[in-house]
Amino acid sequence: MVFDFDGVIVDGMGEYWWSSRQACMTLVDTASGSESLPVEVPEAFRLLRPCIHYGWEMVLLAAELLRPDSPLRLQGPRAYAADYSLRSQQALEAWGWQPAQLQESLEQARRKAVAVDRSAWLARHRPFPGVVERLAGLAAEGVDWVVLTTKGAAFTAELLSSLQLSPSELYGHESGSKPEVLLRLASQRLLRGFVEDRRATLETVLATPGLASLPCYLASWGYLKPEDRQSLPRGIHLLEPEALASPLASWP
Repeated sequence: MVFDFDGVIVDGMGEYWWSSRQACMTLVDTASGSESLPVEVPEAFRLLRPCIHYGWEMVLLAAELLRPDSPLRLQGPRAYAADYSLRSQQALEAWGWQPAQLQESLEQARRKAVAVDRSAWLARHRPFPGVVERLAGLAAEGVDWVVLTTKGAAFTAELLSSLQLSPSELYGHESGSKPEVLLRLASQRLLRGFVEDRRATLETVLATPGLASLPCYLASWGYLKPEDRQSLPRGIHLLEPEALASPLASWP
């Protein structure tokens, strides 16, 4: 079995905002910026989290909350979400940034946080109820499980270790896109399924030649848009906590 991390195993909303805020303040480097970004997670950031695919997008959203003429501030998060990809590209151009630059700033903020106070950084993450216990129990069913995430592998390993979880393999964003990694895994073994909380990712996986028959599960407890549960295409099953807790043989 293959599991996404953020939004499936761990709710890291507090850490996402904390690290994104730190990275943004470093990039913008203005006193007014540090005063304008709230310490608590803004509602706009929370609402847009289901749209986010890569970590660098979180830093960009923090910056857009600073920019007075950004569509995010002028029109609100729901309008921004309706044209998220275009808005993200326009925001990159407005700031003159590149995704790799933002990703590195985010990872620098996280590296510093782990080095300065690892316990505080870990405490900003909460495992979803029942998920850690279920993963720990997979071994009793003779099932290996893998973590596949767009988070950096080093940070994911820190969090898994703190939860006393040991997947057979761990793939972070450094390993390539999720479809690429899944294709490599599928060439080496039989995959029982992929659990993810981003519907668009599951749709991309099923549209990838060689992965069309991979059982895909949308984690109902993750960062879902309101419409994500509706009219799921063939091959994607909504996974509720009750089903997660049941034996794999009974999963839809």
